[in-house]
Amino acid sequence: MPQPHRDLREWLERVDVQIVRGAEADLEIGAITDLWACERPALLFDDIPGYPKGYRVLTRAVTSVGRVAATLGLPEARTKLDLVRALRGLLAERPPLAPRFVAAGDAPVLANRAEDLTRFPAPRYHEGDGGRFIGTGCLVMLRDPDNGWVNVGTYRVQVHGPREAGLFMVVGKHGERLLRKYWAGGKPCPVAVSFGHDPLLFFFSSIEIGENVCEFDVAGGVRGEPVRLVNGPVTGIPFPADAELVIEGEMRPGELRDEGPFGEWAGYYAGGVTPKPLIRIQAIWHRDDPIILGAPPGLPPSDNTYFLSAVKAAGLWDEVEKAGVPGLRGAWVHESGGGRLIVIVSLDCLYPGHSQQALMAAAGSHQGNYANRFVIAVDGDIDPTDTGQVLWALCTRCDVDHGITHVRRCWTSPLDPMHYPSDEEGAVMNSRLLIDACRPWERRKDFPAPVVPSAELVARVRAKFPQLFEA
Repeated sequence: MPQPHRDLREWLERVDVQIVRGAEADLEIGAITDLWACERPALLFDDIPGYPKGYRVLTRAVTSVGRVAATLGLPEARTKLDLVRALRGLLAERPPLAPRFVAAGDAPVLANRAEDLTRFPAPRYHEGDGGRFIGTGCLVMLRDPDNGWVNVGTYRVQVHGPREAGLFMVVGKHGERLLRKYWAGGKPCPVAVSFGHDPLLFFFSSIEIGENVCEFDVAGGVRGEPVRLVNGPVTGIPFPADAELVIEGEMRPGELRDEGPFGEWAGYYAGGVTPKPLIRIQAIWHRDDPIILGAPPGLPPSDNTYFLSAVKAAGLWDEVEKAGVPGLRGAWVHESGGGRLIVIVSLDCLYPGHSQQALMAAAGSHQGNYANRFVIAVDGDIDPTDTGQVLWALCTRCDVDHGITHVRRCWTSPLDPMHYPSDEEGAVMNSRLLIDACRPWERRKDFPAPVVPSAELVARVRAKFPQLFEA
């Protein structure tokens, strides 16, 4: 495994990057990002009109298998399922590793202190957006007032003014629950937000990590080296010492500001304009020539969701196995659902009801529960990352009389365009289908054989004609 990159700048030296000069922060950065296909180089926007020279925005950072692999330190991964398997191995082999705290003088992010957040490029990514959003690939750090646990989540941040920002958090997420603890006691909630950092930290801040587990610890375990943190000089909340731009502030009880709309991960403007917590900014810290890590959502797969498919699938696979389901061959959380709405598990069915067990375990897992709509089980001969194979299994192996289960009143996001409407803010739910697309157990002996070459024949022709099958 290669030496881990220390920060975003070292990461940029190791990946393919396209520099774009002169794009406006208002809409042009967003439009270029939307038009730039996955698997192409990352986009680094420089010389942004209206902003200081050297202040940059990075998008499409982790929208290729190669860059996701590089972020995880897995240069050998070449396919999506390679990523899932390799990441599972890292999570199993490398337990969480506590961060290393450094002094303020050893923290590049504390090199400069600014007074005005509007000095930094915050794109308006989509034409229907209600403002400029500096936080899309950000880390939002909150501390549990009871036990000191530091939670790191990715929640969008809208710029409201030089010293004010809006924070969008879904009800039930860790950050929102910690905020409510402070407000229930009549206290302001201290917060720190990083807007540029190692993309690996963004990976783990964007998925569901267990209660009282710090995302910095998980990231440190995966990279095999502790994450360098510094305690915030104002709030005391730790944040990455090698970050590019960090704000510290507080959210006062009941102080809300209209936030949104914003084109979100499902590909719709589903959230509307709603009152959200206001961050009163107390300090702005940044490196020389800071880089904003942008991960604008939109029509999937997007910056915000591409990498989620592999990272969440690895966690899902582990959780389903730990629930006692044997025989798993793979898992995927499909890109078209924004890394959330479609979950697929592949397994070798070993006993009657095995596929239903896998479906229920996947639907109830931490990774598979939130904002999901379809859970599909397929046989072990189906690659869950291959949409064509999954649809083939769905069309030819699913018994619509016995293979589909309808589940109601499940946890979802207000950004899910099909959530149940509710008069209570944040009280959103949805329905979902559990779809058994495995060959029926009672027909396993006489089910028609698929028209595919045998493994032996495949190996023979690949060996005989290697030039035909080179990547």
